[in-house]
Amino acid sequence: MSLPKPDYKNPVHWLAFGLGSGFAPKAPGTFGTLAAMPFYWFLLKDLNPFIYASVLLVGFGIGVWLCERTSRDLGVHDHGGIVIDEWIGVWLTLFLLPPTWQWALAGFVLFRFFDIIKPWPIRWFDERVHGGFGIMIDDVIAGLFALVCLHLAHWVL
Repeated sequence: MSLPKPDYKNPVHWLAFGLGSGFAPKAPGTFGTLAAMPFYWFLLKDLNPFIYASVLLVGFGIGVWLCERTSRDLGVHDHGGIVIDEWIGVWLTLFLLPPTWQWALAGFVLFRFFDIIKPWPIRWFDERVHGGFGIMIDDVIAGLFALVCLHLAHWVL
């Protein structure tokens, strides 16, 4: 059974699908995360931490609304193409890390690892929390797992 197609001209769907990156036929979550990286690199990495945190909080709120609306429009909870949650998750992963390509690459890989594997409690939230908040929260927790691992690695190294 194939998933319903989003309305490519609907700006809400376009944003929820990560400016189109979630339209990838295979591995849309990975493509969505990859599409979020230039925004981190060119717009976020050098921001004041307070402003960066504000972007994350506002982005999370907007993401909840976009996910809720798009999933309702499509009639599918957490459609695989909805990737705004990956954008916020990977940006959270990279928060307060040195702004180098090595840390960005490590953040990308570790975030994808936790988002795909979904260890407890990520899987618990993914399976039990619904709506736009549910779509967003498991990726935020995956981002927190990756963030903690990378900050511990940074502290040790």
